[in-house]
Amino acid sequence: MAGMASDSETGFVTVLVVDLHFPEAGSLKSKRKELSGIKAGLRGRFGAAVSETGFQDLWQRARVLVALTGGSLPVLSAAADDVVRWLDARCPAGVRVERVIASLEDLMDIVPGGGI
Repeated sequence: MAGMASDSETGFVTVLVVDLHFPEAGSLKSKRKELSGIKAGLRGRFGAAVSETGFQDLWQRARVLVALTGGSLPVLSAAADDVVRWLDARCPAGVRVERVIASLEDLMDIVPGGGI
């Protein structure tokens, strides 16, 4: 049935809105160097999709979106927890994370056409 996810089509996405603080960064170049390493780590360690979405012109702040997907909500939540712990360890000067979780069904309800 169009618009309805069967049990075999269950999936979830988690988007983390991550605000980072780089107090030691004295220039955009030094911030970019630190941020580049963080983005590479998120991609390599967790298989996350990562995009810088805010504060590009500020030396000491950055906002990135981190997206993870999975077929099981508990497994996906644990993976998101791991990302947050890794970020906390990597950026002790300051990390703020907001988490948004949606199921495939949730996403199909908001996408025009709603079917697969």
